[in-house]
Amino acid sequence: MNFTIITHVIHYKDDSLLLGYGPYIREMNIWLKHVDNVTIVAPFSKEKGGNIDLAYQHSKISFNEIPALAFNRPLRILKSMLNLPLIIWKIFMAMQNSDHIHLRCPGNVGLISCFVQVFFPNKIKTAKYAGNWDPKSKQPWTYNLQKYILNNTFLTRNMQVLVYGEWENQSKNIKSFFTATYSDYEKGVIQKRNLNLGAEFVFVGSLVTGKNPMYALKLINGLVKKETKVMLNIFGEGPERNNIENYIQENKLEDLVFLHGNQNQDIIKDAYKRSHFVILPSKSEGWPKAVAEGMFWSNVPLSTNVSCISYMLDKGKRGILLEMNLEKDLVRIENLLLDQTNYIKIGKLAAEWSQNYTTEVFETEIEKLIIK
Repeated sequence: MNFTIITHVIHYKDDSLLLGYGPYIREMNIWLKHVDNVTIVAPFSKEKGGNIDLAYQHSKISFNEIPALAFNRPLRILKSMLNLPLIIWKIFMAMQNSDHIHLRCPGNVGLISCFVQVFFPNKIKTAKYAGNWDPKSKQPWTYNLQKYILNNTFLTRNMQVLVYGEWENQSKNIKSFFTATYSDYEKGVIQKRNLNLGAEFVFVGSLVTGKNPMYALKLINGLVKKETKVMLNIFGEGPERNNIENYIQENKLEDLVFLHGNQNQDIIKDAYKRSHFVILPSKSEGWPKAVAEGMFWSNVPLSTNVSCISYMLDKGKRGILLEMNLEKDLVRIENLLLDQTNYIKIGKLAAEWSQNYTTEVFETEIEKLIIK
């Protein structure tokens, strides 16, 4: 089988290895266990990969480079429009020579792929929609267009679209799915340090306004002002870092808030094991890996009610759904910090739910999609 991946993820070379964004590569390596040949259509950079990037694990990979697409500045728009015919042609040819077409959405490359796949109604196809599938959510029109094409059984045939959460009035193309990071052998209840000795919080994600790390900081600062023993570890990089550093200095939080940058999976796993709470006050999500990963290690999640998060938290039984009202959210967190018994109960429920979604279960479900 020739399995073709079409994605916007930027790829790098390290000697003979082909690398990309770690969480994406880690997932794709599970898919690739079940295919003979792999064709990848994606942008390429001559820069060195970062410390969160990983390599594909497959002996027969053919890489077809396409230019990266960007429509946020006039010069980039012009360049992207000039490159569009070449990109469409490369995607078309890759699909024509494929036995199984796999699209990664949403994104500019995903949007083009959605149009091109229409010409291959008889090919076996899957699409991973990693964004928020909620039909009622406000999203860019390009995202909504991708969702419309993928959901439409006339335009998109022989396709299974993997989405996060369960939504009403969806076509037979749509399949509720999940992702996984940890294995069956890692399952178990983690004993946490007593909250009276200090509560540890962790934020894992890009330092961008959409992930709202500043709100996590404000929560911690609010707890500090109430003389609560807390600390926050932040993992990730992004344009918000300067604002975060300034806020830490202005509020004298240097001994309580720590920025660790991008770190590998093992370091982050150790942080989850130590922590009591995982915070993600994000404006939009697909399947929030940080929340699912934190819950696996008995962290109580503090997250906004977007995408499938209400489902993950069982409407608040497995964590706290943030209202994004600082005073109200602080009261609920403080009440939980004062109730060790309830904290342990919620953390146990969180772990029990998350530990249903291991890499072994994920691989079994992926195999069903590939081998038909």
